[in-house]
Formats: sequence, structure tokens, C-alpha cells
Amino acid sequence: MINENIRNIAIIAHVDHGKTTLVDALLKQSHIFRENEQVQERVMDSNDLEKERGITILSKNTSVMYKDIKINIVDTPGHADFGGEVERVLKMVDGVLLLVDAFEGPMPQTREVLKKSLALNLKPIVVINKIDRPGANPLKVVDQVLELFIELNATDEQLDFPVVYASAKNGIAKMNLDEESDNVNCIFETIINNIEPPKCDIDGTMQMLVSNIDYDEYLGRIAVGRVERGTINNGTTVAVCKKDKTEQGKIAKLFTYVGLKRTEVENVSAGDIVCLSGISDINIGDTICDVNNPEKIDFVDIDEPTVSMTFSVNNGPFAGKEGQFVTSRHIRDRLFKELERNVSLRVKETDSADSFEVCGRGELHLSVLIETMRREGFELLVSRPKVIIKEIDGVKCEPMERLVVNVPDECIGNVIEKLGRRKAEMLNMEPAEVGHTKVEFKVPARGLIGYRTEFLTDTKGVGTMNSIFDCYEPYKGEIQARTRGVLVAFEQGTSITYGLYNAQERGELFIGPGVDVYEGMIVGINSRNEDISINVCKEKHLTNTRASGSDDALRLVPPIQLSLEKAIEFIEEDEEKLPFAKAEVVRLMKENLDDDKMIRERVKVEMNKFLGEVLKNVCKQLNDYPYTTIEYEMLKESTYPYTNITRINQEKERILLHLEAIKADCNALAMDVQRTLKLKDVAEEDDLSSFLAHDDEETEEEE
Repeated sequence: MINENIRNIAIIAHVDHGKTTLVDALLKQSHIFRENEQVQERVMDSNDLEKERGITILSKNTSVMYKDIKINIVDTPGHADFGGEVERVLKMVDGVLLLVDAFEGPMPQTREVLKKSLALNLKPIVVINKIDRPGANPLKVVDQVLELFIELNATDEQLDFPVVYASAKNGIAKMNLDEESDNVNCIFETIINNIEPPKCDIDGTMQMLVSNIDYDEYLGRIAVGRVERGTINNGTTVAVCKKDKTEQGKIAKLFTYVGLKRTEVENVSAGDIVCLSGISDINIGDTICDVNNPEKIDFVDIDEPTVSMTFSVNNGPFAGKEGQFVTSRHIRDRLFKELERNVSLRVKETDSADSFEVCGRGELHLSVLIETMRREGFELLVSRPKVIIKEIDGVKCEPMERLVVNVPDECIGNVIEKLGRRKAEMLNMEPAEVGHTKVEFKVPARGLIGYRTEFLTDTKGVGTMNSIFDCYEPYKGEIQARTRGVLVAFEQGTSITYGLYNAQERGELFIGPGVDVYEGMIVGINSRNEDISINVCKEKHLTNTRASGSDDALRLVPPIQLSLEKAIEFIEEDEEKLPFAKAEVVRLMKENLDDDKMIRERVKVEMNKFLGEVLKNVCKQLNDYPYTTIEYEMLKESTYPYTNITRINQEKERILLHLEAIKADCNALAMDVQRTLKLKDVAEEDDLSSFLAHDDEETEEEE
């Protein structure tokens, strides 16, 4: 028996193609809201992060009534990183509304979600949205969608899809572009006429697949799913079929969706989407069924993650000062709790009890988890994202992404060059709107880590890029990421304007005055490719000497504001990022906090360079004098050129005098280096030679 009064449908599309806005239009058309009720835009995006970012992160359910037929609607995320949210809810519906932007056409995520839908044999309805957008070409987009269906090997029945033209923002939809319309009723009509009622056995024993998990402060965990068979009654004892065992539980409350609210009911028949509470350990993928006939339903396959990060306990100097949950036990419990509802996430314990490897579908997927944990009061360290490498048939393989960029014509050469360095392969290039070009690449996933900010800079902020996992291919070789070094604070304290003014000459700063810093904290990016240790806490010493212009106000360049995503993109292998409980605090630190070692390494490089020049000049002057080959080799290989002076013949008196002068210079250099290491001022000089020259001038003035 078929439940004729129900339709279940999911709205799928690429990010920012108007899914949630279309849901707003459908809800308003069905008179869910009062006429005088103030309704915010994208009402389905109820999560704080969703409102701030303007994207849908979690799949959500609602329902509307049209001509006595209940239409259950599932709003899904459009970003590829949250593809797991889309895949698991497709088992609840019988058809999909495929939204495509009338200007952009099919994008990478459009292809992916349509592929999943066709594989489950869901009936598609194509909605060409944003027909009022300047430069829109709906008819061309319909042809592109048809080509996409053919590429995905759609059946003849699936190829015969209806097309609706809409402007969700204006609340209008029509079957033909020439028609006039002021509502979206044609979408409801198309759903009722083309989407079949759920084929369920109402008279059989009860069976339901859990596709989503919600939470209520009073009711606890709430299981959401479609009743596949029979009728669920409130207060019934049921069997819960898990992966490896079967348990019993009792339904405490039973709800169905009416608009945006959950309404309590006594029973729900097969075909409808239901929410139930009372089973504390219920998880996504479990099957709730009759006690006398426990029969598990196979859950949809979820794509494996491609990116991993290491979450560990904060061991920095400011550990425990700003977070509420700081121990490894707190972090572990929170991560494994996230697995209960985030089906595309993986958490592995490492050799260290304080670190955990977290795998997800992309940087955004993991950064949303980090941001959520920060707002909950967690304090932790996270590492740079790494792609998950697999060995396939004995060959080292890495994940590849299909990347689509839309950039101004004058920037296309720069973008292609930068992506070429990241091992990208161009697949297609075609003109987009006037003055823009659309290019498709296949690029290693690790090549896109840290590229988004650089891409926005190269395209002056007007370019768009979207990517999605494509396949695994043999390893493409090394990819150079960041080419510039960092500015590192070498002592703990509070940043001072005077210290920052001297530091900003070295590069771009991440902090302003009055910020607490510690030894090893990254405070900026160097203009060169080396790391420099600087003193941002340096104060101006008071003296009795006054000079014109010495007390002028110091002007600081506004610091770069690092968001969580930008910080994740910026860090390198030997650096770690410290997000704290406060949402506005993101710190970067060097994993190796030995500041003296950094200074000694730099001094060693400068010493070798200087002594190399001295030795080169000495050998050049010795070319005109007789000496043995052995003596020359000993002189060339010595650490200090004056150590073998006694081995040179006494007749070279003039050269000896010159070498004695060099010896004095080298001794003075060694003393200066020792004094510099103690004062740690060498990090504020470009090189030792300029430092020595400046020091000699001051000595002469004193004498």
C-alpha cells in the first residue's frame, strides 16, 4: 500500500546556488508564517556558524502542506566538504530538486550530488535559479545540465526531467521563460506530479532507518529518519539494530515536522519522516524495528576523508589561561562524540596520549569543527592539514581535486602559472561573462592547501574557485608551499609600539600593540625566505639627549587579521596553530622554541660568508708569491685563515703583516659575535658585516 498524501524531496546544489533561499520562498508560499511576522533571511540556517559564514553546514528538515498533500523537504549543504551531510539524507527521500545557477551553470558539487542521486535512482527536477541575474543564460544552462546527465549515464526516465525557471530571492517560479508569475506554486505542482509517493508497506512490521541525529536539552538525543515499513506508535518497545549487535529501547516521544516546528503525535505511518526520543545511544545508520522482527537496513556508503590534522593538548606558555577544557581526556571525549553525528569524520588515536589524528573531507570541514570546539571552551593545538596518502597496487597515490576557477581575463596568466607550480593540469578553458574566463583543472589536494588567499590576491578579490574530490592518482612529486619566512618573538611579554615599528620593516605583522606574546610565537611574515627572531616587546630607553624628530609619533601599518581558515592555510610543517576558547584569539607558534639555536644558525651562516670573503682575498694576494701546494691547501681549508700563518716562509714579511691585520679583525669579530649572542641583538641586523661597520663607527666617536 502506498501513502498517496506524502512526498519526500531533498534540495541539492552547488554552494551559493540558492537552496536555502528557495526553501524560504516555499515556506512563505505555504503560509507557514503569519502575515505580520518578521522572518529573517535563510531561516533554515539556524546555526550561529551558518549565519556568520552564509553557508549551510548541517542538513535540516521541514515540511509544507499543499492541496492536502504533505511535502517533506530536506535542505542540504552545498559545499563539497560537507558532502557527507548530503549522502546520508538521500535515503530519506524519493526525489531531488537540483538547483543550478542560471549564470554559473553546473559546478563541481552539482556533478557530485547529482551522481549520488542518480545512483540511488531518485527522480530529479531541475530548477534553473537566479534567472534575474545580470548575464544569466537559462537556456544554455539547461543544455549543460542535459550534457551532465548524459555524462553520468542517466537512464531514459531520468533524462526526461522537468525544468522550472525561478528567482528564489523574488519568490517567483515558472515553467516557461515567457510566462508571468508572482509565486512558486508551479514548483509544488511539479513535485506532486513528478515525484512518486513513497513506496512503503504500511501494513507490515515497523522499520525505520536513522539518517540524522538532533539533540534537545530536555529530551536528549533525537533520531530522525523515514519510516520504511509499518506504523510507529508512541511508547512502544523497539529493537535497535546496530553494526554488530541488537539492543532494545523504548520510544518516549514521537514527533513529525510541521513547518519549522516539531509537533508531537501518537503514531506515524510508513513513508513519513519522523523524530523520536527515548533511546540514549542511538546513532546514524542504526535501524529501529519491531522487537519480534529485527531486520537491519543497509546504510548508504559515505565517501572516505582525504585530509587529516593532528589535534593535541596545548603545551604552550599560555596553556590553561583562556580555555575551560584543556586536558587530553576532554579533547578525546569531544572528538569521539562528534563521530556520532558527523559520519564523514574519522578520529584515530596516536602513539602519544595527548594527540589525536582527525580526518575529514577538507580544510573547511575540519575548521568548522575547530571553531565549534573553541566556542564550547576547548583549548588545543592543531597541526597543518595533510592529505591522506594511499598505496594502490604498490604505487604511492594521493587524492586529486577537480578545480573550477572563474577569473578576470587580465589575471588568467598569473593563476595558470601559480597552479602549474602546484602540479595542476588544465582540462578545459571557456569564456564566462564579459571580461572573465572559466578554467577547469585537475590538481593534487595538497596543492590547494594554502592557495585560496593567494588566489584572491592574484584576482584582486573578484575571482571564484570551487573544488571537489575526483580520484586517487600516483604521487605528483614535491610542491613548494610558502616561499617567505616568518617573524618570531624571542621573549615573553607585551608587544610595544616602538618594538613593532622596528619589526615592521622586516615584513608584515600579525599583531598590534598591547598583545601578549611568548618566546617562539609567530608575529608576522618575513619579506625574505628565512625566519627571523625579533623583539616586539622592545621599549624606547629614556635619555637626556634630545634631537629634532626623535620623539615623533610612530605610525604602524595595520596588522594582518588572521582568521581560522587563513591561519590553517599559513602554517608549515614545523609550526603549530593555537586556537583558544575565545573566538577572536588565534595564535601561531614555532614548534621548536629554542630561540638561541635560531640565532646561532644565522650567525654561523653570516660568519662563514664573511670569513669566506676574507680567505678569498688573502689567497688572491698570495698568488704572486712562492708557496707550496700543501701550505695553500692548509690555508684554504682552515676555519680561521690566520691559524697556519707560522707555516709560511719568513721571507713573506709583507704578507705576514697583512695576515696579522686580518687576525686582529677576526679576533674582534669573534668577540663581537659572543657579545651579540648574549645581547640577542644580532637578529635585528641585516648581516654581521653591516653590524660590525656600525659598531666601529660608534667606537671611533667615543674615542
